[in-house]
Amino acid sequence: MKQKHLIILLLTVILVIVALFLVFNRGTGTFKNNTKEFAVKDTASITKVFLADKKNHTILLEKVEVGNWILNGTYKARSSGINLLFETFIHLVPKYPVPKSAHDNIVAQLAAASIKVEIYQQVYRIDLFGFKLLPHEKLTKTYYVGGATQDNMGTFMLIDGADVPFVVHLLGFRGYVAPRYSTMEKDWRDHTVFRNNLADIQQVIMETPTEPENSFKILKENRKLQLINFKTNAVLPQYDTLRLLNFLTAFADIRYEALLNDMEPKRMDSIINSTPKSILTVIDSKGDSTTIITFFKPNDSRAIDMKGNLYIHDLDRLYALVNEEKDFVLIQYYVFDKVLRPLSYFIPEN
Repeated sequence: MKQKHLIILLLTVILVIVALFLVFNRGTGTFKNNTKEFAVKDTASITKVFLADKKNHTILLEKVEVGNWILNGTYKARSSGINLLFETFIHLVPKYPVPKSAHDNIVAQLAAASIKVEIYQQVYRIDLFGFKLLPHEKLTKTYYVGGATQDNMGTFMLIDGADVPFVVHLLGFRGYVAPRYSTMEKDWRDHTVFRNNLADIQQVIMETPTEPENSFKILKENRKLQLINFKTNAVLPQYDTLRLLNFLTAFADIRYEALLNDMEPKRMDSIINSTPKSILTVIDSKGDSTTIITFFKPNDSRAIDMKGNLYIHDLDRLYALVNEEKDFVLIQYYVFDKVLRPLSYFIPEN
């Protein structure tokens, strides 16, 4: 008898939960009809963002884990770009609806040139009184991002399915936000070349084709470091230990400045087929290797020395091949100098 009462009680509880769930959903069913709710406050629940423009450029950002996003199913996404986009989601505020006099013109502009934004979040089929059950991914918001207002202090936006566009701005920001919704893949690519901790580095090989005497190799065996002349394969008995350790710790976070895969092919081929300035390879404890091949960049700025002579090469930047030579990039001496050292740098002067 007690078992029968327990079953009835459980069924009653389940029916109450289902009823409350249906009432809750009915009460929030008009969410998509809210024509001015552009902000997303709970960015931690976002699992996917899709961006598309009228020229068939698309960006798909998918969360792998907290702080780790994949771009278009292939590349690691730039964390600073993700953070800026989510900051935008949080602080979007509608200023006012587009006036009737400008309505048709703005709608036509949005139809011709806008960026479609789809935001997916992890939601729960049952979310009542602190209880969250049956999680799943759901498209929670879709809107269109247009151009700037005449004073560049607002952005025209339209919620999917709404009739009235709004002028939207970002709290604490002077300007328009459309550039934050870029549909260009290069704007979302992670720029990391090296991210190796000292403990994980097993081997470093530096080749300098124009100065073979300055090529070297660093080996780690049983936590001991060996500095080897790459040309002669001779182990150097003495070296500046502090400089060598500083060199190895510099690989913790090294990034390129810009992706140049869209450079004119003939010019790019000419650079790639020239003699490299350096070929640097880092091998970690798992045997995975990362290589960067650098090339001199012409002195396009026409900089001259103290005697008025024109420098042959750019003093601030180099070209480089990274990601298994798939990407052609621009790098800064300021960032890379600390990992592009010659062998002579480690040899004590005395």
